[in-house]
Amino acid sequence: MEQTPAETSAAAEGVERPTSAQKKMKVLVAVDESDGSFYALRWALDHLFTGSQPQAQEPNTITLVNVQPVFQPFIYPAGPVVYATPAVIDSVKKAQEQNAANILGRGLRICKEKKVKAETLILEGDPKDRICQAAEQLQVDLVVVGSRGLGTIKRALLGSVSNYCAHHAHCPILIVKPPPKLSHE
Repeated sequence: MEQTPAETSAAAEGVERPTSAQKKMKVLVAVDESDGSFYALRWALDHLFTGSQPQAQEPNTITLVNVQPVFQPFIYPAGPVVYATPAVIDSVKKAQEQNAANILGRGLRICKEKKVKAETLILEGDPKDRICQAAEQLQVDLVVVGSRGLGTIKRALLGSVSNYCAHHAHCPILIVKPPPKLSHE
C-alpha cells in the first residue's frame, strides 16, 4: 500500500498519527417513536460498535438525540385565535418530556444490551434543523437516521428528515432503510 505525502512526512519525522482504525468515532443517532429509528440504532450498534476495540484505544461514543416539536400555545379554530392556558401549556410540556424520556430510555436499554455506553440529548424544534445543528455542535463523525420508507407522494407532502440531513449536515450521514416488514408504517 502506498503512503500519502502526509504519512510519509510523519513517518520521516518519527511522529505517529492516528489512523482511522485508532481514531475515536463520535456517532449521533436520531431516535423517535418509530420502529425505523430503533432499527437504525440497532444497525449502528451491530455494525459500528462491534466490541472488538483494543483496550488502549478510546471507545467510540454514541449520542442518542430526540427532538420534540415546539408546542404552539394557540389554536386557530374557524373563528378567533384561542390561546392555551398556562396549565395546558405545562401539561403538554410535561407530556413531551415524558415522551422524550421514554424514547431515550428505550434507546439506552438497547445500548445497554449491546454493552455500549451512550449519552442522550433532548432538543426542541424542527427535527431536520435540530439534528443537523446538534451534529455540528457536537462535532460528530457520523449521523445515523432511520428511514420510514415513505412513498414519493407522502415524502413530498410530509418532508423527509433523512433527506434534509443528507443534504444539509456537515458530516457523513447514514440512512438505514427498514427491513421490508417495517416499511410503509
